[in-house]
Amino acid sequence: MGHRLPKKESHLELIELDTEFLEGMGSYCLRSKKKSTGYINKNKWLNAQFEEGLKYIQLLEHKKQVGFIEYTESQHSSRVVHADNYLVIHCLWVSETGKGYGSKLLHRCLEDAKKESKYGVVVVTNSHTSWTPSKDIFLKNGFTLVDTAPYNFELLVYQFAKDAPLPVFPTNWDERLKKFTVLTILRSFQCPYVEVATENIKIGAQKLGLDVKMIDFKDRTELMELSPTPYGIFSVVFKGELISFHRLTIHSVMKRIKELL
Repeated sequence: MGHRLPKKESHLELIELDTEFLEGMGSYCLRSKKKSTGYINKNKWLNAQFEEGLKYIQLLEHKKQVGFIEYTESQHSSRVVHADNYLVIHCLWVSETGKGYGSKLLHRCLEDAKKESKYGVVVVTNSHTSWTPSKDIFLKNGFTLVDTAPYNFELLVYQFAKDAPLPVFPTNWDERLKKFTVLTILRSFQCPYVEVATENIKIGAQKLGLDVKMIDFKDRTELMELSPTPYGIFSVVFKGELISFHRLTIHSVMKRIKELL
């Protein structure tokens, strides 16, 4: 059952979603388009992941949603990182910075990690896209940078035990890219915007007379093996080159593909 969590401020409320609460409140991203394929897929994905222990917590102020955080155990995460016995944050978003919303959500995650005797919490960031959380809030709350990967990806960690093994990214990114010569989209449904991003690639490719190969990750094993970036949600590869790991306009899709033709 979903439940309302204890709160210090009377006007702030943390709500942990479960299947019942999700049906009533819905997930946060793309909620303005509840009939869209992306939104529907996200909620289906959440319901499946609740069974695996994923936490999806919304922050309300005066009953209005002002932020949320999503995190899960590393073995169920959609981030491509080796982080045994850590919790992995997928998303952290707030409607307004400077009001302590992000820190409040983050502290809830750290509390859960400690209760579950985890080594700590990790998050993947990238300053070149809004599709990952901003690293500033994590650095402010005691996280440290421990690894990097191509295309400006960074791995931050908050450790409870300093002698615990550090999480790391894989190192074979070039080998992964070389596996894909035809235009290929690799994705999972953790993010509702994946569907729109996919459509833009398909339309751009169609205008150029190219077919698109789709790989929807079946499980974490496949994701860890194939994803060409640490952000295992969405990647587009053509002729062994990464075209994007986030949404592009149709114009940008065509421009990028033409550069490789």
